[in-house]
Amino acid sequence: MPTGMLFLIQLILGYVAWLLWFGTYGLPRLGSMDRVQAHRAIATLHSFRFFGLVFLVPGVVGPGLPAGFAPAAAYGDFATGLLAILALLTVRIRPLFWIFVVAFNLVGAGDLLLDYWHAVRGGLPEHAGALGAAYVIPVLYVPLLMITHGYALYALARPRPAASDLAGEATAS
Repeated sequence: MPTGMLFLIQLILGYVAWLLWFGTYGLPRLGSMDRVQAHRAIATLHSFRFFGLVFLVPGVVGPGLPAGFAPAAAYGDFATGLLAILALLTVRIRPLFWIFVVAFNLVGAGDLLLDYWHAVRGGLPEHAGALGAAYVIPVLYVPLLMITHGYALYALARPRPAASDLAGEATAS
C-alpha cells in the first residue's frame, strides 16, 4: 500500500478513535463542568503544543520533509501553546483569561488548518516517513487538538445562560 494512503488511513482513524473517546468520555465530563473549568481543561491540553517545535529538530524529522510544512507547524504550535499557558496563568483575571482562551483556540485551529494545507500542497502524505519520530503527532495528537478546538469554539459561541437563569437552577435543585 502506498505511503500516502497509509498516512491518510491512520489520520482518519485517529479522528474516528478520538471522536469516539470524546463523545463517550470527554464531552460528558466537559459538559458537567462550569465554563471556566472546561476551558481550563482544554487549555491545559493545548499548553503542551510547544512540542510542535520538534518539527525543527534535525534527526527527529528527516530532510525529505516538505520545506513549507515544518516551520509553519512548529511556530504555529508554539504560539498556540504559549497562548494556552497565558490563559491558564490569567484564570483569576477573567477578562484576560477569556481573551487568551479565544486567542489560543483561533490561532490553534487556524494553525492546524494551515498545516493541513501545507501538508497537502507539499506532498507530506507521500513523504510521511520524513516525519521520523514526529509521525505520531499528526496521526495521534492533532485529531484530538482539532476536536477540542472545535468544541471550545462551539462552547464560546453558544449564548451563556443569564445570571437569573443560573440562580433559578440553583434554587430548584
